[in-house]
Amino acid sequence: MRGRWVPRGSAELVELFGEIDVYLFDQLLRGRITPDMRVLDVGCGGGRNLIYLLRAGCDVYGVDRDGERVCEVRALAGRLAPDLPSENFRAESVESMTFSDGFFDAVMANALLHFAHDEDHLISMLEEAWRVLAPGGLFFARLATTIGIEDRVQPLSRGRFALPDGSERLLVDEAFLLETTERLGGTLLDPIKTTNVQNLRCMTTWCVQKTG
Repeated sequence: MRGRWVPRGSAELVELFGEIDVYLFDQLLRGRITPDMRVLDVGCGGGRNLIYLLRAGCDVYGVDRDGERVCEVRALAGRLAPDLPSENFRAESVESMTFSDGFFDAVMANALLHFAHDEDHLISMLEEAWRVLAPGGLFFARLATTIGIEDRVQPLSRGRFALPDGSERLLVDEAFLLETTERLGGTLLDPIKTTNVQNLRCMTTWCVQKTG
């Protein structure tokens, strides 16, 4: 394939894609996130899910509450996409972002939402992510849920649960995801999919198109 870099081994794959979440990788394979898009990663951390998007030429943005992690992702972008302004990556809360309405073609929230303090906090994060997403845009989330381990989690308070893996998270169920999709004005792009990690925790993929 002349003119294209075709990875031939695991090291090259890691160099191209980094430690990308496999379910986000699936969205790339299906053409739902493309190089012409403006993409926001909320709770971006050091940018582990952004390496390919930066290499591919996406207009990439990220927010994280941790300023040190934002410095890390700025440095990563400086190496892989030096033309991107450092201001694309901001140390701010997901529930109070400084981007304008409908600014992004895709918003990603990978392993973030279950760290909400309570359900009100979760809803404020979702509403803010939805605000900055353009009509027709993609909202992609991976979050811990009760789906599949309802009898193995211990309710605490304010929507939080103790999980068999020893962690404490805010967990939602399928009904919450379906009702929130409708309330926000979205349509599921895929059925809700949940991976059960040996009954220790369950991670759900929630993929929604903004239609309202």
